[in-house]
Amino acid sequence: MNVRKAVITAAGRGARLYPAASTVQKAMLPVADLDGVVKPVIQLIAGEAIAAGAEDICIVCAPGDPEEYPAQLRRLRENLLAAHGGSEWAERQADQIEDLIRRLHFTVQEEPRGYGHAVYCARDFTAGEPFLLLLEDHVYISSHPDARCARQITSLAQAEECSVSGVQVTRESLIRNFGTLAGRRVEEMPGVYQVEHILEKPSITTAELELVTPGLRTGHYLCFFGIHVLTPGVFEILEERLRDGSECLLTPALDELARREKYLALEVQGSRYDIGQKLGLMRAQLALALAGRDADEALASVVELLIESRRRDGTGSEAAL
Repeated sequence: MNVRKAVITAAGRGARLYPAASTVQKAMLPVADLDGVVKPVIQLIAGEAIAAGAEDICIVCAPGDPEEYPAQLRRLRENLLAAHGGSEWAERQADQIEDLIRRLHFTVQEEPRGYGHAVYCARDFTAGEPFLLLLEDHVYISSHPDARCARQITSLAQAEECSVSGVQVTRESLIRNFGTLAGRRVEEMPGVYQVEHILEKPSITTAELELVTPGLRTGHYLCFFGIHVLTPGVFEILEERLRDGSECLLTPALDELARREKYLALEVQGSRYDIGQKLGLMRAQLALALAGRDADEALASVVELLIESRRRDGTGSEAAL
């Protein structure tokens, strides 16, 4: 199976990033990428999808945003060329923005009925094909020598012809923040699990009872990484759950998907950074800087900040570090 389409859910207004996200979409906040160029977050996420083979990208957004995204991206491109036209890096960046605009499609989530409903809004766009699903407020950095995070997942999905969710082994004190699953290891496929049961943000007690995966260290669980490849079967389940008019979550639908068809999880070689969390944008930017072209400069800056902090606190000198 080929994964040619990607869906990015971006209908939330980012209450945790108030007041910035009340005036601009979370996905348009700027960060310096691995190449040192400052870009809107949506460009990093879309780049993840494009590197995984996606040809078309659908953004599920709030009312009014289908006009805002292209307009902001075009202004960004025009301003870039006006200020730095003729520079090789600026021309290359402008071409990337133009390519992104050509790939983008939009669908509106008219009312906030849950993450599952947001995904369901992209049903017509996917047109019966499997699709790559990403979040608009997660930045990913791969530690794989040859593949970015989304590519790792799409490669497995295409090889096994089934849904695949990226996961990360997570200690129990953090599982309240993530969809968490139990599975069994697939023989001769390191880091791959057959999904058996999934719960949304479980308590530690519930996880101990229902979500233990053999082979993991005690107190550790498989939590969603924020990237999925899903088959069209998920839309049938979501449609069933939307009929009663209540909030529709994605995680229970994925739990049902695991009972109906082959569904794997892959331990992704990489890290995820949620820019919507408190200090999340700072952590994501720091991680990108330390992993990118400007790593030496970023590391020197971190050391300088730590020294300055120690001096202000009166806790010691440079030697104390």
